Amino acid sequence: MSVETNASGANTAVDPEEIEVAAGQEHENLHGWVPGLADAKQLREALDKAFDYRGNVTVTLQDGRKLEGYVFDRHAGADLGDSYLRIIPVAERAKIKVAYADVRALEFTGKDTAAGKSFESWVEKYWAKKAAGEKNIQILPEALD
Repeated sequence: MSVETNASGANTAVDPEEIEVAAGQEHENLHGWVPGLADAKQLREALDKAFDYRGNVTVTLQDGRKLEGYVFDRHAGADLGDSYLRIIPVAERAKIKVAYADVRALEFTGKDTAAGKSFESWVEKYWAKKAAGEKNIQILPEALD
């Protein structure tokens, strides 16, 4: 129990087990997904998911060029011409700004680098190794390929 002061200045006991806790977010497995981009709403939803994705995506532009890289920023304007995403291509360190209106296709091509990396996953791996009799257990990160 901890003690907090309420609006009237009186001390009240607070049970940390009763405090509201926000639920975690479940991440979709989007690797390999090619969303349909039939209208502006679908395009916006797909590009929002690309921004939240923790891997590379491939964006095909209206002129046929393809950009593969990590979407690190986006701005949703009033229409597709005012909306843009910013991407860091895999082959260079430049930051490229792409208008939503210039996007013809999108594919989630890169591995989601954080998939399966929850603390619970780490604990499960730790206890499995401990149960197998291993000593000096280290759980090392996967190679990013």
